Amino acid sequence: MARRRTEEPRAWQRMLSGRRLDLLNPSPLDIEIEDIAHGLARVARWNGQTKGPHAFSVAQHCLLVEALVVYAEDNLDRQARLAALLHDAPEYVIGDMISPFKAALGVDYKAFENKLLAAIHLRFGLPPKTTELLARKIKKADQIAAYLEATQLAGFSLEEAARFFGRPSGLDGTKSFHALRPLAPNDAEAAYVRKFKQLL
Repeated sequence: MARRRTEEPRAWQRMLSGRRLDLLNPSPLDIEIEDIAHGLARVARWNGQTKGPHAFSVAQHCLLVEALVVYAEDNLDRQARLAALLHDAPEYVIGDMISPFKAALGVDYKAFENKLLAAIHLRFGLPPKTTELLARKIKKADQIAAYLEATQLAGFSLEEAARFFGRPSGLDGTKSFHALRPLAPNDAEAAYVRKFKQLL
């Protein structure tokens, strides 16, 4: 008769850095920017349903959101910009789920995501939770990024994207926001780390 296992199920993930991140009780000491960048560069936005030879990664999305936050308010300090860059960092271990599925999962998923984001913030010297004002600025940039990605890469019409994400204004003269091009994972990873080091 086989012995019953009494061990708790494994709730940690080994990272390429060698760290073991406890997903239920994440420690800031087990978080490395290289692991975040590597993971985010390999997580596809829009479940991979985008144009181009590569998926548009969450790493690129985070870079876009940081650039949009700066575009809206160019005197933001580095901590605010770093918070924008890291706003989707938990997805390096939990993946990117489309909003309708997140809503279906309910509050527990959001609480889990927020706990991991707080640990990430602490690891890099940020308050565990962003202020309401900064959170609103990041959310607005996130919605603009979604509109740009939807219309340029994910096959949405302008009208459909405006209905779901709102139609952004004031971006007409900014070519960089109107020429989104998915990068290869290694290139997206390197760009994310470069931006992080610049802000840190």
